[in-house]
Amino acid sequence: MSCNRWLHVQRRNATDGCDIFGHVVPDSIAREIVIDAPPERVWAIVTQAQHMVGWFSDEAEIDLRPGGAMLLTWHGHGTYRGRVESVEAPHTFAFRWLRREDAAGSTLVVMTLTPEGASTRLRVVESGFADLTWPEDERTRHADENRVGWGVELAELRAYAVR
Repeated sequence: MSCNRWLHVQRRNATDGCDIFGHVVPDSIAREIVIDAPPERVWAIVTQAQHMVGWFSDEAEIDLRPGGAMLLTWHGHGTYRGRVESVEAPHTFAFRWLRREDAAGSTLVVMTLTPEGASTRLRVVESGFADLTWPEDERTRHADENRVGWGVELAELRAYAVR
């Protein structure tokens, strides 16, 4: 019996089957999809503001260079700032979600593009949840929401890429 998606401890003689000692905040979440488009097309889709609004956010601004600013807005959810960390076209794009000016309140998103025939394998890893300086339940909720969110967003990216 699983009591929690992040940690479960089973007792043999417990009536409910579980004894939870605490939450374990995952440090990273990963999603991977294959997109029916070449890496150059997928690269443009994940790094250019005019494409990001087609699958990711409602509004986007991005200064595509290490240290460059990102501003992503979802109508109904708010505006979020980011900082570009790495740009290695057309293979790796990394950015940091910023809650504050320093890295202590942020997670790192790394997108890795790998050609697979005429398609592209896109792997997204968001890490740093365990190091956030928030209460544990908030970090756990944030990681869970982002895990679900990346699944939704990447499905939208796949559909956008073949239009």
